[in-house]
Formats: sequence, structure tokens, C-alpha cells
Amino acid sequence: MRSFNAILLACLAIRSNGQQMPSGILGFNSGATKDNSAAKAQSDFKREFTTAQNLRGSPGLFNSVRLYTMVQSGTDTDPISAFPAAIATNTSMLLGIWCSGVTSIDKELTAMRNAIEQYGQKFADLVVAISVGSEDLYRVSESGIEKNAGVGQDADTIVNFIRDVRKAIKGTILGNKPVGHVDSWSAIANKSNSAVIEEVDWIGTDVYSYYERDKGNDFSNSTNVFDYIYESARNASQGKPVWVTETGYPSSGPTFGQAVASVDNAGKYWQEIGCDKLFGRVNTWWYTLRDSNPANKEKFAITDNLKTTAKFNLTCAPGSGAPAAINQQSKAPSVYSSPLLCIASALVLSLWVIG
Repeated sequence: MRSFNAILLACLAIRSNGQQMPSGILGFNSGATKDNSAAKAQSDFKREFTTAQNLRGSPGLFNSVRLYTMVQSGTDTDPISAFPAAIATNTSMLLGIWCSGVTSIDKELTAMRNAIEQYGQKFADLVVAISVGSEDLYRVSESGIEKNAGVGQDADTIVNFIRDVRKAIKGTILGNKPVGHVDSWSAIANKSNSAVIEEVDWIGTDVYSYYERDKGNDFSNSTNVFDYIYESARNASQGKPVWVTETGYPSSGPTFGQAVASVDNAGKYWQEIGCDKLFGRVNTWWYTLRDSNPANKEKFAITDNLKTTAKFNLTCAPGSGAPAAINQQSKAPSVYSSPLLCIASALVLSLWVIG
């Protein structure tokens, strides 16, 4: 019996270590359309979420998605088809409400109410938080206007939209979900936008060393640039949690300043920023698993056609502090990979010893 107990404890210890959950969420961004502007169907989202969870050698389980809108592309108020796909794959969601170029977010809120009615508690249980807007403040900033970033919103409008969301979720099954805003680090650090930070429960920041041409963005300086811009957002956060809602490096595209887009640099960025600084420690939604913005000359997708084998090695180096690699290919599963097999083996060996 002592043999059984010893083996059982060893099995449970191995199993526990193998299932240790990271403290930070791991996920990807997902747009409402494909890279050719066609609307994504439920099957498209499901394939994305399934691929994310089965990436070869990924550091932990990538089972979360950040969405930019709650409205299905091509409709006014239909809930985005990512919702049933997330339920089918047990994928958690950072919900997004699109705020730029509109005077009202009523259509987004109607889609949200429709989703609550249609999917109920299964939907609500997968919601991590709600993001009101995405880089709206950056688009109306001096830098955003200079780079033709598009139509945005000022701080007062975003504050009002945040209050609209809080009113809309009060008393619903989403009522306890934290509400935040996603923007560039520079917009967050801009004191003129402090009213937005005061209004939210958390801040999401989009951090790209590739685009920081004025900070010496040669790839060799990526870590220093990332540290500076991420800490700038944290310092302006008024003590609110700061999540990395977008980061990554393009595998192809034009040279931007000193930054060269390549598969090699994208893989190094995954290691030096994702593995060494973020994965398992900071809630992170990587950009991206599948490109969805045809206007972007830079392509960030880490896989070709949603293959589970990425363009570069996803496994983090030992000692990086990131979660252990999963979905590794193996000729034969270890008997200890299943708790039932593990316990059965312990019983058999114990009976053999007693016999």
C-alpha cells in the first residue's frame, strides 16, 4: 500500500504541474472580417479558436480572444458569430465595442443584449471584460492625424460611451464584468486623456516597437523600446491594471524606419517580448493568429492558413518564466499524462508488489 500511495502522489504531482494555469491570460486578436474584407462566419471563428488551442509547442494554452466589435459584419445589430464559436471551443472573450466614427453605440449595445438573450449564462461565463473603444484617442492625436490613422474620438466622448456601457450591463448577467478602454501607449500617457483612465476598471495598451521610428526601432533595440513604451502606459494608469491587448512583429511588409519585417524577427520578438516579459504574467492578446485588415501592408499572422505549426518556434526557452510548452509531438503518450492511467498504473504496481 505504501508503494501505491507513493506512486499515486507522484502521479498527482506530475499531473498538477502539467496542468498549472498561468496567471496571465493568453490569447489572440480577431477581427470581424478576413484579410479580403469578407465577413467571418461562425466556422471561421471556430477554426481560429481551435487552431489557437492546438498550436504546436505553444507556451501554455492560448484560449482567449479579443474582439473589436459585438456586431456581426454586414448586419446592424446581430451578435457577432464569434460568440457561438467561443462557446463551442470554451474560448474566453475580451469583448469589444467599436466607438470611432459614430455618435452612438446603441447598435453595439443592442447586439450585446441580443447575445445575452440568445446565449445566456454560457456566453457570460466566457466574458473576461468589456473594452469600450480601440485606439480612438490615438487617432485624433497629433501623431494619429499625421499618420492618417483614421477617424477617432475625443476623451469626453469615450467617457460618455463607457458610462453608457455601465448603464446597459447593470442588472444583467454581464453586470459584474470589468469595463476598460484600449489605446496606444502614447494616448494613455497623454494627460489630456486622464478622464478616460479615471472612468475605467482596467487599461489595455497596444505596444509595437516596430512602429516606434523616433525611438531607434532597429530590431536590436526592440526590448528597450518595448520597456519604455509599456512602462509609460503603466505610469499613467493611476494604479489600474494594464493589459497588453496588442503586440507582435510583422513577418512581412515594408521596412519602417530601421525596423525590418521578417519571419526571423517575428520569432525573436515572440521570444524576447512574449516569452521573457508577458506570457503567464500579464494578460496578453497577441497580434495575431490571422490577418484581418486588408489595409495593413504589414502582415502579422504567426501561421499560414491557420496551420497549427507556426512560422517560427513558439516554445519559450527554459528559464524565461513563461508557461511550459504544450501540444508537443510525441511518439507515444506518457502513462502519466492521464490521471486515470496514472492511478490505474499505481494500482497494478501496488497489487504486483503485494502479490
